[in-house]
Amino acid sequence: MRPVVRLSASATRALPRSALLALCVIYAASGLFGRDPWKNEDAIGFGVMWTMVNGGIHDWLLPNLFGKVITTSGPLVYWLGAWAIRLLDGWVDPSDASRVVTGMFFTCTCAFVWYGSYLLGRRAEVQPFKFVFGGEPEPRDYGRTLADGALLILLASFGLAERGHETTPEVGQLACVAMVVYGLIRSIDKPIQGSLWWGVALGLASLCADPVMSITLMLAVLVAVFYCRELHTAKTLAIGVPLALTLSLLWPLVALWSLPAEAPGYLKSWALDSFNDIGAPVARVFFYALKNLPLFTWPAWPLAIWSLYSWPGFRRAPHVVIPVCVAAALLLLVLLQSHQSNLLFLLLLPPLAVLASFGLPTLKRGAVNAIDWFALLSFTIVGGFIWLVWIAGLTGYPHSIAGNLARLVPGFKLEFNPGALVAALLVTLSWILLVQWRLARHPKVLWRSVVLSSAGTTLTWVLLMTLWLPIVNYGRTYRDVATQIATHLPADYTCISPVRLGDAQLASFAYFGNMHFAAGDEDCDVILRQDPAEFNPPTSQSSFTWTLAWEGRRPADRDERFRLFIRTERHPAEHQSATRHPVKRR
Repeated sequence: MRPVVRLSASATRALPRSALLALCVIYAASGLFGRDPWKNEDAIGFGVMWTMVNGGIHDWLLPNLFGKVITTSGPLVYWLGAWAIRLLDGWVDPSDASRVVTGMFFTCTCAFVWYGSYLLGRRAEVQPFKFVFGGEPEPRDYGRTLADGALLILLASFGLAERGHETTPEVGQLACVAMVVYGLIRSIDKPIQGSLWWGVALGLASLCADPVMSITLMLAVLVAVFYCRELHTAKTLAIGVPLALTLSLLWPLVALWSLPAEAPGYLKSWALDSFNDIGAPVARVFFYALKNLPLFTWPAWPLAIWSLYSWPGFRRAPHVVIPVCVAAALLLLVLLQSHQSNLLFLLLLPPLAVLASFGLPTLKRGAVNAIDWFALLSFTIVGGFIWLVWIAGLTGYPHSIAGNLARLVPGFKLEFNPGALVAALLVTLSWILLVQWRLARHPKVLWRSVVLSSAGTTLTWVLLMTLWLPIVNYGRTYRDVATQIATHLPADYTCISPVRLGDAQLASFAYFGNMHFAAGDEDCDVILRQDPAEFNPPTSQSSFTWTLAWEGRRPADRDERFRLFIRTERHPAEHQSATRHPVKRR
């Protein structure tokens, strides 16, 4: 196979390590701390962790949300989050402590993407054309430049910002997918070490997700091993597959041994529910993915497609086969979902970033300039808009923007935060200096086409998590509602029966309001309901009646309305009167 890349050594100058590390740290840390658990998945994940912290062995082995079983994923991320809350108790707020684990998984994902791309970039078949008089880059420098590009593409992906900072099992699955890709790449030159990596990754994926996810990744590994000549089939599979199966079975076996009465039913639901969530492609799921997936994975997906196009004759090369097999398996799983969700979109980013990095050396100058100008214009406009809304929230000017903000988050009063302002000014100044450098120097390095995109995504996310964090937090937390409900609860109530409450609401109310919800069929003396506009109150009995104690909603959400009913015992005389003269229902 002939080389398809012509590069000089100057084009592979590495991005300064300090700049790359600072970009990763700033991106990862922004939005992790100083906020409440947000609806929906973020609050649910934290709620399961909080249940474990305050529960016993049953809650740790069979994840649940204050008595409501959660079988959508395995317990590993919940375990780590609960341990972090306990270890940092008294030092860090519990919700912030739980997101330390999110930052850990995010860091692991970045590391696996970088090192996997670096190993692929050093391989002989991907090296640039060798000039007669020299001047081509060394394999080590070329691999390092491609790795920098892969990491920048990952950080530039739009969908990573919010989903990558939530307390959900998906952040653990993201790290496992990146580890699978790295393990397969490592298996090329070190079969035993690589097999250990992807075998552990598959086992941990089962503990983070469900059997369907493990089977999907296992199929991706098998196809890659048999299709790629460089992978050592027998040695790789003989080590990786048993290791993955062993790790996958550890939690179920421990649960069955510790809780023989309850674990079989729970594990059966955990396994069967994952298969019930997939089926024949559904039109609405397909069109949802068609509409949202391109934006979620931008700019990774167009660069990945270009990489496939620009490397003809390399369809069985490792830098194509490995990321394509993993991405294709996950994409198939996305399309087979029975419901609309972008949670699985996140898992496509590591293999797409690795594949996309190999499209950077073959990009034409016009394409590079187009990507740069798109990033420059779009992120500058978005960043300016964030600043403008923040100014309007503080000063009331411009009046139109301030009025729209008041309608979106009624009752919210933005307060000046000097720390947030300093952070926002620093990141904005860094963006201006980077743009000036890019336009003035016209660098020829490979990563020039994605450095503005990754920096722009970081700029937008940091501005949102500094200037807009109070606004976003106010609009997505249940703290105020939970506080209002808690103040109207009787001091001696037994338990609360939830009616039509979502998992995020249940988790938030229990945490912020310290409420005790019914774990099963308990006879509760309080009902908390989420009701539509027209509703009927709970039916009273002859011995008691239900009294409406409170009703309200979050100011930022007009679709939710909660009502709190308290059971009031009738006096004996009233009870006899109600028995003799029953109320006629219309």
